[in-house]
Amino acid sequence: MFGEILDGSFQAIRRNPKAMLGAALLAQSLSAILAAVVTAVTATSAGSIEAWVEGASPADLAGMGFGFAGAILVVSILTLIISAVLQGAMVVPVARSILNRPTGFRQMWALAKSRAGALIGLAALLVAAVLFAFVVFGGVAFALIAGTDRAVGALFLIPLVPAFFAAFAWIAIKVMVAPAAVVIEEVGPLAALRRSWQLTRANWWRIFGMTLVVSLLVGVISQVVMIPVSLLTSFLGSVVSPHGGSGQDAGMAVAVGIATAVLGALVGALGYAFQTSVMSLLYMDLRMRKDGLDITLLRLLETGADPDGVPGRGTAISAPGHGSQGPTGSAWPDVR
Repeated sequence: MFGEILDGSFQAIRRNPKAMLGAALLAQSLSAILAAVVTAVTATSAGSIEAWVEGASPADLAGMGFGFAGAILVVSILTLIISAVLQGAMVVPVARSILNRPTGFRQMWALAKSRAGALIGLAALLVAAVLFAFVVFGGVAFALIAGTDRAVGALFLIPLVPAFFAAFAWIAIKVMVAPAAVVIEEVGPLAALRRSWQLTRANWWRIFGMTLVVSLLVGVISQVVMIPVSLLTSFLGSVVSPHGGSGQDAGMAVAVGIATAVLGALVGALGYAFQTSVMSLLYMDLRMRKDGLDITLLRLLETGADPDGVPGRGTAISAPGHGSQGPTGSAWPDVR
């Protein structure tokens, strides 16, 4: 049930704070550092940048724009790859927490590092697929507008845009548990995508509902936590330094930018850990429903076998329709 998934996610983070929060902070650190650097450079060099822009030629401005966009794209791809590897690694402590087995950061990485290459391959496939989808959508939209009257083309785009994003969301849910399959089942990127597609069959709406609620919950909490930081600039300007010059304004802007980046990284790490934990538990739940994994977990819980391993790794996959019908009552190991 949805409440059990949420409770299990909080329990996994509470029992494995170093592994879950440490990995989440690493996943958020690159974007946080980039935001802090951009804020500091912009605040301290605003005057010189404005003077350069006024005297720059269109070619110089275009070159700067393309360079900035390229740097953002490279950093974004690196962030996605790092996040994919760490997201897959974070499945390990969540799976072990079902059997009440704590996991440290080093143990998590030791159990997941052999799957790093497959996780990078999976991330590359997903990034390429997303870029290809947006390029195709942009090409279709351009063809509609350029090949017909602009008003008619825009009229065709009205249903096309929500249809594109609906298809994007549908596929994203279908492949959501692929990182967990890479780590737990030790399969390659393509096999993990096929496995995720199989596991989510007949469960799409349930997974979509849980994912949507969790995303909204994390987003609202993040915005609420960041409100004091957004008010910090006006407070510093009006109370601390009401008559400050440009140097003091730049210093305050740098301080606020760094504080925002740090707090944003902390809040983002908590949200990232929670969402990853939900994804991991959904994967384990689907395997219980499809493969009868709950029987294997109960056996491990009773015998205490493989105390340093990953629950579910090396477990044979049942034929479709032969798994358990879901963890009810005592079928789900108690994680409290």
